[in-house]
Amino acid sequence: MKNVVLIPTSVVASATASDGRTRDRVARLLLERGAATAAELGAELGLSPAAIRKHLDAMLAEDLVETRELRQDKPRGRGRPAKAFVLTAAGRDDRNNPHHYDGIATAALRWIAEQHGPEALSAFAAAQVQALEERLRAAILSAGSDPMARAEALAEALTAEGYAASATTIASGGQLCQHHCPVAHVAAEFPQLCDAETEVISRLVGTHVQRLATIAHGDGVCTTHIPGTQYAPTAITVRTDT
Repeated sequence: MKNVVLIPTSVVASATASDGRTRDRVARLLLERGAATAAELGAELGLSPAAIRKHLDAMLAEDLVETRELRQDKPRGRGRPAKAFVLTAAGRDDRNNPHHYDGIATAALRWIAEQHGPEALSAFAAAQVQALEERLRAAILSAGSDPMARAEALAEALTAEGYAASATTIASGGQLCQHHCPVAHVAAEFPQLCDAETEVISRLVGTHVQRLATIAHGDGVCTTHIPGTQYAPTAITVRTDT
């Protein structure tokens, strides 16, 4: 007879729980960054390439993450092109970010639209973000008047609110990115929620902004463009007296 080694149930349960916690950490990191390579994830989490690949393969199989080819500014050498991992809609809606009330929220907004029209829906959306705007405004009071400085402070405040936001400077100004949207499923049908949020961002950074992408419309990140500061030309006074 062959010897059979029995693994205690407690050991199996412990290993399963450990895997679950690691996957939660991977998901949280992707939520914060928006996209990351396997090497970046492994380095951040202290995991070997084989270990991080095991978790990513499992998440790929469950449609929790997907891959995207990275853009390369420099000519790429031999080998496979670098891939970045991003959360899918299912990955963003895991047990850490539940949307248990999406159904009733959507039904309520449909009722408002049917009974009172689109104006009432826009008014409701504006009222919903009012409290958030007040909290965010208090958090950026010390940022000064520069739009990008305010955007950076706003990103930090939004992250504290659960939006996993970041602000970056680009050639044409700046971008505010939100890697998580608490109302993405509802906003997919009612873009007034996104519009109200965009208006809040505009008021808080102190300049006109433009939404380039939203999670609600299927993009991986909500991206808001903040145009560069426009300086008015200095007026020249010409004296006519002699």
